[in-house]
Amino acid sequence: MTGRQAVITGIGAISVAGLGVEALWNAAAEGVSGARPLILSRDVGNAVKVAAQIPELDLPQLFPDRKTGFYDRATAFALIAAAEAVKDAGLADAPPFGNRTSVIVGTGIGSAGSIEDAILNLGAGKRPDPLTVPRSMMSASASHIGMTYGCTGTTFVISSACASSSQALGMAMMMVRSGLADRVIVGGTEAIVTPGGMKVWEAMRVLSPDLCRPFSKGRNGLLLGEAGAVLIVEAEEVAKARGARIRARLLGYGTTSDAKDILRPDLDGASDAMAAALDDAGLPPSAVSYVNAHGTGTVLNDTTESEALNRIFGDHIANLPVSSTKPVHGHTLGAAGAVEVVITVRALEEGRIPPTINHAAADPNCPIDCVPNVGRRQPLSVAMSNSFAFGGINAALVIGRAA
Repeated sequence: MTGRQAVITGIGAISVAGLGVEALWNAAAEGVSGARPLILSRDVGNAVKVAAQIPELDLPQLFPDRKTGFYDRATAFALIAAAEAVKDAGLADAPPFGNRTSVIVGTGIGSAGSIEDAILNLGAGKRPDPLTVPRSMMSASASHIGMTYGCTGTTFVISSACASSSQALGMAMMMVRSGLADRVIVGGTEAIVTPGGMKVWEAMRVLSPDLCRPFSKGRNGLLLGEAGAVLIVEAEEVAKARGARIRARLLGYGTTSDAKDILRPDLDGASDAMAAALDDAGLPPSAVSYVNAHGTGTVLNDTTESEALNRIFGDHIANLPVSSTKPVHGHTLGAAGAVEVVITVRALEEGRIPPTINHAAADPNCPIDCVPNVGRRQPLSVAMSNSFAFGGINAALVIGRAA
């Protein structure tokens, strides 16, 4: 670990639990599932009728002074979360931020709803919406955040499936450490709960028709969700110079590629990402007091992640709580890493471990302490957050308590 220290000074979120970080954190800490019956704009014969779906937003009311015709739901989620994060960091009166502030957003699919609507309108012989292109650009969310806050530094989107926003956070940390940026507005967004989005995920046979049960015997798939989460990452000296509150520290980042199978998780890839993150943080495995797992609730992912955790943590795994919060907020794909790091920051602050809800029975193939059904209170100093994506892209982050 070299260069400047990267710290987190602000966090923001919108999720199925509601507007704001505290709604998300309270749901995760109490184990309140966001699974709800689907409300879709058209019937395409969905067999799976449950998701962690955010209700329809009134964009003109939320953004009265902006041209909301340019906003896909994914962009709106990112902007809502960014506004909370900027305010939380004590920067609401600071824009324009200028060329020392960068913007990085992770998203797996981007503006899926706008693309889906455009295709359907074309198929029906309707005139295309002239704002379809700017609304559906993969980079739209990052560009709108940059325009809102006057960020003229490096701005881009990372799209690496379910590892997208974890890699975005890792990149933000590296940019701050190296001096390429003093501050990065970084996060993830995803709005895939559309008629077509649900249908294609259903076709893969990875969605649970009832309950997402990570690490549990009898688990049968994931809960698809949507969310936006944003964090303000700054150089520690920059944050201290303006008297900012430090909420947490980004200590380490590791990322790998399996280079094997487009769908099947790989033990070596997952293990190597965690090992690299610990090495980057300069910490032994025994320093970690909590892991927020990728924990999707699919048979292969949970088994592979459990085996990788045992490989990396060795004897320490017996005393290491590992929970998945995805049954609460859903698997938010490209937003998952950012959502789960926000939860992890709050867990470190509160000394409270969120439970893995819906756990029915221990699975011998998942020999970890998954904090079944009921959360715990215990002091936490260092946590890890894992993201393992389709395409064999893996990312792990090590986060430290502020003090």
